[in-house]
Amino acid sequence: MKILMGTKNPGKIKGAREAFEKYFDNIEIEGIPVNSDVGNQPIDEEIFQGAKNRVKNLKEYAIHNHIEADFYISSEAGITNLLGEWIDINAVVVEDKNGLQSVGTSQGFPIPDKYIEEIRETELGKVMDKIFNGTELSKGKGGISILTRDEISRIDLTRSAFIMALTKHINGEIWR
Repeated sequence: MKILMGTKNPGKIKGAREAFEKYFDNIEIEGIPVNSDVGNQPIDEEIFQGAKNRVKNLKEYAIHNHIEADFYISSEAGITNLLGEWIDINAVVVEDKNGLQSVGTSQGFPIPDKYIEEIRETELGKVMDKIFNGTELSKGKGGISILTRDEISRIDLTRSAFIMALTKHINGEIWR
């Protein structure tokens, strides 16, 4: 099964692979960097919009390069206060070759108010790198790995978000 994913981020790709391997055999995921067409730090509705834009741009890339795939997928992390507190979530989009699209989210973790302005001006990963003396924490296991003392990684968050999105694809007409 050929899957195109709108990123080269190894942590996101690993999380997606783990989710798809629960339900499908012979998974091949090719990471292709495409634009989200939102800011570097997606906020609120931009999180899902960025993920949807990545799938759209990924499909256009595939058409122009004569690549066929069974699924086109993306993951976009961002911060939101739509529930009254600032949290970071991953939003994912899964679209099959027939155009059936579904979305999912990961668990969210709280962001202290004292960091919000700096995050809005740059991005969460850079702020966490500064706070925790890390280098590119947004890659691989992610900053959440530090915050949870290695209990939960970016890979885990991405995997769970993709499992949520896959519910429409693995349950047939009953859940569409």
